[in-house]
Amino acid sequence: MKKLIGPTHPNWDDMSPFVVHFTKKSATGSEYDNSISILASRCLQAQNRFGMGKNYAESPPCVCFSEVPLHQLKRLADKRGPYGIVFRKEFIVSRDGGPILYAYQDTPHAKATRMLIEGAVGKPNDLIWKIAPFVDQPGHYGSSSYFYEWEREWRHPGNLVFNEADPAFLIIPEDIHEAARDFFDNAEREQLGPNYKCPFIDPYWGLEKIKGILKP
Repeated sequence: MKKLIGPTHPNWDDMSPFVVHFTKKSATGSEYDNSISILASRCLQAQNRFGMGKNYAESPPCVCFSEVPLHQLKRLADKRGPYGIVFRKEFIVSRDGGPILYAYQDTPHAKATRMLIEGAVGKPNDLIWKIAPFVDQPGHYGSSSYFYEWEREWRHPGNLVFNEADPAFLIIPEDIHEAARDFFDNAEREQLGPNYKCPFIDPYWGLEKIKGILKP
């Protein structure tokens, strides 16, 4: 089978073979509620536009992920909550997602991308709309600044539909691992929903414990 991405050595702790989507609290539910909704529906919904195309209707909304190293999961959990869903990078690439690019404010490539986008307004089939969601333009804008390189972001244009065998692991607080396993087992037994048999990881665990759980 054709290899979709380059190798990641097991000892390269600064890199991860995974990307994670943390579920956030919303007006209608907690991080837990939203996580259960995603897992039950087997769909991550693309609700917002991102990148240099975010202000244009022609640019597709996206689902966002991070390739944060495993021992830094807590950094994102502190910001978004302790629940998430994790896929291998190959899975996201096979679904036409990938890492974003950075075209820093006022650089020649940022200006060129902006010109291509502005020239494609009203042309939804222009190929730039397949690129625009993947290009961010870090910089200072008025009284605010936009610098999020630390998130190591990946994006998937449109909704991401998956099945229960696709996640590499789920991010769940350790104190409810047993209850979560029982919940999914019962859902399968009663034919109420999918059963996620992948590992469960607490985002505040240390690297060696995470590696031990994920070991084949």
